[in-house]
Amino acid sequence: MEYPGSSTQGRAGDDRGSRDTLEVHPRETVDLVLADRAAGLAVARISRERSLPRSTVRDWWAGRVPAVPAVAPWLEPGFPEESYCRLLGTYLGDGHIAHAARTQVLRISCDAAYPRLIADTVDDLRALRPDRAVHVNRRRETGCVVVQASWRSWSRVFPQHGPGPKHLRAICLTGWQRELTLTHPQAFVRGLINSDGCRYVNRVVVRGRSYAYPSYEFKNASSDIHGLLREHLDLLGIAWRRAGARGTAMTTRDAVARLDEFVGPKR
Repeated sequence: MEYPGSSTQGRAGDDRGSRDTLEVHPRETVDLVLADRAAGLAVARISRERSLPRSTVRDWWAGRVPAVPAVAPWLEPGFPEESYCRLLGTYLGDGHIAHAARTQVLRISCDAAYPRLIADTVDDLRALRPDRAVHVNRRRETGCVVVQASWRSWSRVFPQHGPGPKHLRAICLTGWQRELTLTHPQAFVRGLINSDGCRYVNRVVVRGRSYAYPSYEFKNASSDIHGLLREHLDLLGIAWRRAGARGTAMTTRDAVARLDEFVGPKR
C-alpha cells in the first residue's frame, strides 16, 4: 500500500490512482458510519458524505463488516506526519470538506492579511498530496483566501468530517490520529492557533499605571476542540486558563515564551 501523498499513480485532479490503496477501511471509518446510521441519517446521505458505496453502508449496518485494521492503512514510512498534524489543527479551526462529482474538495479558509499562514497551508497540502493541484482563491466579498485541493478520500483522512457545524456534533480524534498528534503536539497546536487563535498585546491599567504584555488566545465554539487543544498544551507543559465560554487563554510569561518558539505572531 502507499500513503496519501504518493504520486506513483494518477494525475492532478484524478482519483483513479488512489482507489486501490484505500479499499481496506480503518475501524474508525466503520464506527463513524454505524454512528451516522444509528443517528437516523439516510444511507444515501452517509454514502455521499463518507464517499462510500451505498451497498457498503447497507452491508455494515446489517452486520456484514469485514475484518479491518486497527489503524489507517496509509501510515507507512515517509508519511508527512508533522504536515498532517498541522493541517489537522487548521482543518478543525477553519476547514471543511465539500462534495463534488466523484470527488471531495478540502477547503481551508484563511485571512488574506496573513500570507505566511496561507503559504504554510499550501505547503502542508502539497506535502500530504503532492500529486494533487492546490488552488488558492481570493474571495473579495469576504476578504479571505480559500486554499483547496480535490481528492476522493479527504473524509477518510479527516474523519471528523460530518453533517452540520463542528460545534454541534462530537469531535474526537481516532486512534491513529491521536498517535500522530501525541508524537507531534507542537505541529497540532500550531495548526489550531494559526486557524482560530492569535497572539496579541494585552493592555491593562492598575492603580493608574498602564501595563502591556503579550498573550495568546484561542476562540472556537466547539468545547471538544478546546479539549483537544488543552490536552496537547498540557502535554507540552504550557499553562492555560478558560477565557469565557468559547476561549482558551495562554497568558503567563512562560507559556507565551514557549508558544513563541513554534507559533509566534500571525504573518
